[in-house]
Amino acid sequence: MQTTRWQWAQWFEIRWWRWYLKRKPVDNYLQSKKRYWDDFLWKNGISLPQNQRILDAGCGPAGIFMQLKNHEVIALDPLLEEYKLMRHFDPAWYPWTQFDASTLESFAGQEKFDVVFCLNVINHVADLKDSMHRLFLSLKVGGELVLSVDVHRRPWLKPIFQLIPGDVLHPHQYDLSDYQFFLAEAGFSNIKYQILKQEFIFDYVCFTATK
Repeated sequence: MQTTRWQWAQWFEIRWWRWYLKRKPVDNYLQSKKRYWDDFLWKNGISLPQNQRILDAGCGPAGIFMQLKNHEVIALDPLLEEYKLMRHFDPAWYPWTQFDASTLESFAGQEKFDVVFCLNVINHVADLKDSMHRLFLSLKVGGELVLSVDVHRRPWLKPIFQLIPGDVLHPHQYDLSDYQFFLAEAGFSNIKYQILKQEFIFDYVCFTATK
């Protein structure tokens, strides 16, 4: 059932991107995304020494890889071939990035990363616990995970969304304590979080954790 829900979520995800980007001028959109990522790093107090090895897990067509040109980056997303058909994304624009169309669950990278970003992604995956485990395995000892996700604010709504796809793009519906548990269960330590935005149903939260 969860796999089917993930497949539907992926189907809707690419159609959402096509609709969202359809009328956005390319240059304006890319500049706004670069400003967004600069602001994200600043708000979360993330300062990256040069020449880090970084994984952008679930990068989308305009992920944080855009602003990591002084680093060695692998950007992972199973919809990459679809993004290449859009005028807002061209891998050639990002020569410091190696793109990989694997799912997070099947990512077989043997090299370890200094930093792993998993931003607005973990509630999109097919197998959340396996994906958390892969994120942990991908880090060097002492490396840092930066993970952002929408978390349920209201306990009574969470089981309704879990039972009925009220949020079709996101197969997983969990609250703050759930994600803290999943991170600890995967082996992460020094788990911290910051609420970046509050809305009626969800808080948008950024977690940091170390291996």
